[in-house]
Amino acid sequence: MAMIEDIKRRLSEADTTKVFFVDLNGRVMSLPINPERIERFLETGLGFDGSSIAGYASVESSDRILIPDPESFRLVPFQDERLGFFIGHIYNEQGQRARTDPRAVLEKVVTQGEAELNARFTVGPEHEFFLLNGTDWSDGIHTDKAGYFHPTPHDRGEAVRNEIIAILAACGIRFEKAHHEVTPSQHEINLEATDPLQAADRTVLFNHVTQQTAAAHGFHATFMPKPFDGQNRSAFHIHLSMQDPEGNNRFYDGSAEGGLSRTARHFIGGILKHARGTSLVMASTFNSYKAYVLEREAPVVRTWGFRNRSSMVRVPYTPDPRNVRIELRSPDPAGNVYLQLAAFIAMGLDGLRNQTDPGKPDSGSTYRKRFRPKVWDRRFLPKSLYEALVEAERSRFLPELLGDHAYRSYMTLKTSDWEEHRTHVTPREHAKYL
Repeated sequence: MAMIEDIKRRLSEADTTKVFFVDLNGRVMSLPINPERIERFLETGLGFDGSSIAGYASVESSDRILIPDPESFRLVPFQDERLGFFIGHIYNEQGQRARTDPRAVLEKVVTQGEAELNARFTVGPEHEFFLLNGTDWSDGIHTDKAGYFHPTPHDRGEAVRNEIIAILAACGIRFEKAHHEVTPSQHEINLEATDPLQAADRTVLFNHVTQQTAAAHGFHATFMPKPFDGQNRSAFHIHLSMQDPEGNNRFYDGSAEGGLSRTARHFIGGILKHARGTSLVMASTFNSYKAYVLEREAPVVRTWGFRNRSSMVRVPYTPDPRNVRIELRSPDPAGNVYLQLAAFIAMGLDGLRNQTDPGKPDSGSTYRKRFRPKVWDRRFLPKSLYEALVEAERSRFLPELLGDHAYRSYMTLKTSDWEEHRTHVTPREHAKYL
């Protein structure tokens, strides 16, 4: 009751109040609500048409209920308004969680994993995005020609990044570092690590704040994975560690190579085992697969390594045992963050249950290894959305993770994406074949 009274008091300072969630594709949705009725909404929710949200429901059974999560509430101070922000849970009816709610998938995996291992997970995503001069494709779309760590005035996005950081700080979210990335107009902000559910909810807020702040500065922020040929993509690298009830890092073993415990190695083994079957979640658009190319800091081979940025799973160097962690480098920011984190943890749990051996770590760049070219090669991550769809269709792990209903809905969405892409005639085809 004290929490609700505090929320009502703080909402009196808000100019608008919205409940946010994501569709199965991962796109951010929001519903403005009347803050004067927040107590009722927290109890009974608000009805909406689930068939109009990608992957949620069919027209013949479309009624869904959106219930704000009081623990997700934040007061977000934009330049021209103060936003009362909630994350919403999706229900079919009172007391019955919707099977297509992506947050429910992550909640289930986290609860199961923490109970099974008597441990808790900590995750820290890296948020990368592009700031562009609008969406009209031309030579003038770039906002700068800066590169990695370039300062102002070459880096024209620093003011935007600083404002994003300030807005998030006012919401109680602290950052670790922020900088210009390798590609012109590309930026990165890393936030402090937290538990998986908060990290996913925070990502929804981060994406909204980033796009709103960019627009206020006259820019367009995009989380499209690879807007430009011959340049690096925007990735969504995710760092993960596991702690026992006393706070000890379960991934650390001072007597082992690289300080990496057997627990961590088995966790990595599960990720490598299921990487192809879950690629449709980690890289969920046909544009995503244009990024899996050599020498562009995106993984192409299912491998792991110490400090190796060409590896799919990387163990970053740290002198502090508390910070020993693994980094998954295959996801990108166009995906559904709840499903991405759920898959990441669930793959690792499967590796722990089966004590899956990850094999030897990479030595040297995986980009420079000589592989005999093959159209279909299970040593690699899928090279296209079609290949990822085939692997997801063959997978037993993915439907178990998502649940049959969400799995079927997700496969329908992604198959439709692929068919639309496959049958679309592009300007490049005109130039080459007309």
